[in-house]
Amino acid sequence: MVRIVFVLLPQLHLLDLAGPAQVFSTAAEIGCDYVLHYVSQPELASRPAARSDDGDDDGDGDVRSAQGLPLRADVAWPDLDPADLVVVPGSRIAQPPRWPRVHPETAERLRRHHRDGGTVASVCSGADALGRAGLLDGRRCTTHHELQDEIARRYPAARVVRDVLYVTDGRVVTSAGVASGIDLALHLLAARHGPGVAARVAREMVVYARRNGDQHQESVMLRHRGHLDDAVHRVQDLIDARFTDSLPLATLAGAARCSERTVTRLFVRATGLTPLRYQHALRLERADQLLTRGATAEAAARAVGFADARMLRRIRTQTERRVDGPANDGAAPGSATSALPRP
Repeated sequence: MVRIVFVLLPQLHLLDLAGPAQVFSTAAEIGCDYVLHYVSQPELASRPAARSDDGDDDGDGDVRSAQGLPLRADVAWPDLDPADLVVVPGSRIAQPPRWPRVHPETAERLRRHHRDGGTVASVCSGADALGRAGLLDGRRCTTHHELQDEIARRYPAARVVRDVLYVTDGRVVTSAGVASGIDLALHLLAARHGPGVAARVAREMVVYARRNGDQHQESVMLRHRGHLDDAVHRVQDLIDARFTDSLPLATLAGAARCSERTVTRLFVRATGLTPLRYQHALRLERADQLLTRGATAEAAARAVGFADARMLRRIRTQTERRVDGPANDGAAPGSATSALPRP
C-alpha cells in the first residue's frame, strides 16, 4: 500500500488539490495500491470551531479553501514509508505576497520524509512550503509564473526554472500553476507504473488536449494525445500498455478496427509520428526515468525493450537529430519495418 498524503495549507486552491487527488484516486480504482490521506497543520487542532480572524481556517482540522469551501483533514499524519508521496497543493497568494503559514512541525515532516528516502511534491505556491523545509536549496524547481521571481528571492539557493509545467530534481518535484498539478501527478504515475497506466488514467480524466505555453516537461503520452481520433487513441492505448513488446502492424490495425494501410496513415495524421517513432519516444522517456533512479544504461535499455545500451543510444541520437514535423519512416505499410519490432 502506497500512501499519497496531501498537506492542506490555509487558502489552498481547490483545483491544486483536486487535480492530483483525482489522478491517484482513478489509479487506485483501476488497481494501483494507493490510499489517499489529507492532513492539516497541528496549530489548527487547538483553535475554536469559529472561523479565525483572517479567514484562513476553521477548527477541528478544517481548512478553508481560497474558493470558500471548508475542507476536513486529519491533524495527525500517517506513518510514512519511502515509497509514499507527500504533496503540497498551492494556496492563494495576496499582493503584495502574503504566504500561508507553514507550521515548523509541517516543515519538519516534509524534511524528514525526504531525508528518509521519500518523494515530496508541490503544486503552484506549495513550493514555498518545500522551500521552508530547506528542500529547494541547490535544486531546480518551478512554480506559478507570477510567483517565480518571489520564490527566487525567498530561496536564493534554489534554481527556478521558468516556462515549464513541472520540474523533477531527485525526489523533489515541483509544478507550475493550478492545472499543471494534473500533469505532475500523471508524470509521477508514469514513473512508477509506466506510461500505459498513466495514459489510461489520463484518458479516464479526458486530459489529452495540449494547453497554451511552452510545455518542455510535458510527457510523451500527453504530447501526442491532443487529437480527437478515437481509433488512434485505441492504438496509442495498446502501445502505451505494451511499449516494450513487438507489436505487428496487424495488431495495431486490429485495435484501430481498420486496415494495416489505413492505421499508419491515421496515426501520422493525428500525432505527427509513425507508430514506431511513438513507441521509441515512450521507450526513451521510460529509460530516462530508470536512469535517474540509478539503473545502468544496459539495464534501462533492456527494461524498455531495446536489445542493449548501444541500441538505446542510437535511437536517442536519431530522435534528437530528427526535425519536427510529420514523420515518415520510409517503409511501406505492412512491411516489417513499418511494424513495431523488438530491436
